[in-house]
Amino acid sequence: MRYTTSLIGGPSTLATFVAVYKHFGPTFPGIFDEERCVYTLFYPGLSFAFPIPIQYAHFFQGVVPAELPIEFPDGTTPVTCRISVYDSSPNSKVGVGSLLNKALAPPLPSGSLYMEEVHVKLGGELLFTVGGQNIPFGASPQDVWSELGRPCGIHQKHVDQMVIHCASDPRPRTTLCGDYFYNYFSRGIDILFDGQNHKIKKFVLHTNFPGHADFNTYIRCNFVLYDLDIEGPMEGGNVFKNCITPNTKWEQVKSILGDGGRAAIQTQGSTNNPFGSTFVYGYQNVAFEIMKNDYIATVTLFQT
Repeated sequence: MRYTTSLIGGPSTLATFVAVYKHFGPTFPGIFDEERCVYTLFYPGLSFAFPIPIQYAHFFQGVVPAELPIEFPDGTTPVTCRISVYDSSPNSKVGVGSLLNKALAPPLPSGSLYMEEVHVKLGGELLFTVGGQNIPFGASPQDVWSELGRPCGIHQKHVDQMVIHCASDPRPRTTLCGDYFYNYFSRGIDILFDGQNHKIKKFVLHTNFPGHADFNTYIRCNFVLYDLDIEGPMEGGNVFKNCITPNTKWEQVKSILGDGGRAAIQTQGSTNNPFGSTFVYGYQNVAFEIMKNDYIATVTLFQT
């Protein structure tokens, strides 16, 4: 992060209390959260949170304007654990902590699809609730182009790495394939077409959670898996029974679908992905990629 020409934080520079105060200058005393032992310093539209060791917590309790402890008695200084950037009224006083609580997300542009729910019928289709598009398995590239518009990217899949696991398939097995993806980064969706008949064979839905290799490559797809051999959406609103959404954690998924069995481990190595491995669990018509924090990274839909 940079402020004017100064580097505030990054791989080679820590965003310490001393560095922040040096670059941003004087401000009013911040707010100390005694329960979490975190001190938050405020500037207009900007706040820095610093974890405070318990042995030094008393330095931040009851701080008066004449005191702003930026260093501990041992000469060390706390390092920022969270930075918040938000809209701030130009008429507000500097350092008023409530500004962060009152800050609102900017309105989405007219016609934005950012919060659009995508209803999923396992083994069947995707239904886009804002535009009303309906994309079933077996649809052609022309169908998808007509419904969703031009893809953000097209990616050729030269090798099928999962074919080796299809031991029950009597057909000849080869890793070479001509399948290809339509990438809709702005919708959080990838669509895989069969290279032979040019029909949809898979959908990949992305949750865009931090801690995944694809973070910020896609926006979140707000999917709702509602047809889980139980029942679909209830009439009168978006109320679902036994549904799975991007916020559903793995333990909840298992409580709905049952034990997913052993997981296939997906890793890219620490160089390509510093966040570590993910785990893929398969069910009929759907596979879940789960991160180490038990959140869903991607959902892959297919027809058994």
